[in-house]
Amino acid sequence: MAAVLGTSSAAVLASRPLSSHSSKSQIHSLSTNPGQSYGRKFYGGISVPVKKGRSKVRVAISNVATEISPAQEQARKLASESQRPVYPFSAIVGQDEMKLCLLLNVIDPKIGGVMIMGDRGTGKSTTVRSLVDLLPEIIVVSGDPFNSDPEDPESMGMEVREKLVRGDELPVMMTKINMVDLPLGATEDRVCGTIDIEKALTEGVKAFEPGLLAKANRGILYVDEVNLLDDHLVDVLLDSAASGWNTVEREGISISHPARFILIGSGNPEEGELRPQLLDRFGMHAQVGTVRDAELRVKIVEERARFDKNPKEFRDSYKAEQDKLQEQISSARNSLSSVQMDRDLQVKISKVCAELNVDGLRGDIVTNRAAKALAALKGREEVTSEDIATVIPNCLRHRLRKDPLESIDSGLLVIEKFYEVFS
Repeated sequence: MAAVLGTSSAAVLASRPLSSHSSKSQIHSLSTNPGQSYGRKFYGGISVPVKKGRSKVRVAISNVATEISPAQEQARKLASESQRPVYPFSAIVGQDEMKLCLLLNVIDPKIGGVMIMGDRGTGKSTTVRSLVDLLPEIIVVSGDPFNSDPEDPESMGMEVREKLVRGDELPVMMTKINMVDLPLGATEDRVCGTIDIEKALTEGVKAFEPGLLAKANRGILYVDEVNLLDDHLVDVLLDSAASGWNTVEREGISISHPARFILIGSGNPEEGELRPQLLDRFGMHAQVGTVRDAELRVKIVEERARFDKNPKEFRDSYKAEQDKLQEQISSARNSLSSVQMDRDLQVKISKVCAELNVDGLRGDIVTNRAAKALAALKGREEVTSEDIATVIPNCLRHRLRKDPLESIDSGLLVIEKFYEVFS
């Protein structure tokens, strides 16, 4: 690959092929011939040696230098083990709709994530973060910053794919699915990753520092207060969600890596609306309301007080329920591929979508996947109309065209149309 920096005074970056026996990134320095006179030029504030009388400097670029050392891997494990305890998922009172949507996405990540909207202080962030304990393990290439799947070339980073082509053995390990928090104030470089231009010019290596999208590959990307996210970050998420890849372009250098993640967002509708094109990228939509029952409110307060007083003891009291739910999720993931749905039910789902004037076919696809995931969660191999009735409001309500004169909730519109078609 060759890239040109500047116009008349250009620095040309030219790639050299990797030797077949090398398993690590090769670094080629700037080549200078003895006896020749060199001066220095500045490109973007970076000083590089340039032969006098000529305006080009050739720099060889190798593949991405992003390998994680065993010491860094160990440090990351220790950090994850010493992190502050999270509230147990099984201990959350009420909010069944939100919890079900999250579980279905863990069972089948292809559903496309979930958008959780509701009043402040209703446990949205607590519930999402409590999902960490229930996430199953996946197989990844050891030391790879992109969580590459050794069995799926489409989910591999460039280095891992090149090793596979050369016939090198890939070290693998089991690790829990990542959950990555995307802060509202994050910069685009922190989200997408950044290229070290100085290292590229002086050492001739594409030094790429992975961002949050790389860490979230094959995992979960959680955005709290997603409706307050800056527009340029929304565009980045839209691009990655659509293609499953993240591309970083800096000074004529381009690097791509896989970025397939379950996108989970939460927010309060009173604080701002979400852009329609991003809202459509969420597979499901959960509506969360404040608990009105006084007894339930007292129970929630008491449980939270117990957790704050002694988190370890509180988590231990829910260990049996957590283990049971984790086993249920693992079993559902394994049996998902064998779940069947009658063609008649599929036709009726599409008829509901058509009569509700749902744009595109994402609504049909997500409803089919969510109904199968629910059947798998219940331990069945056949989807029923009750499964569809449970998930179809969450799959379609955010895809309906907004009518400012309509007072009825969009979820109720979906349910009414469902019973009209399925009766």
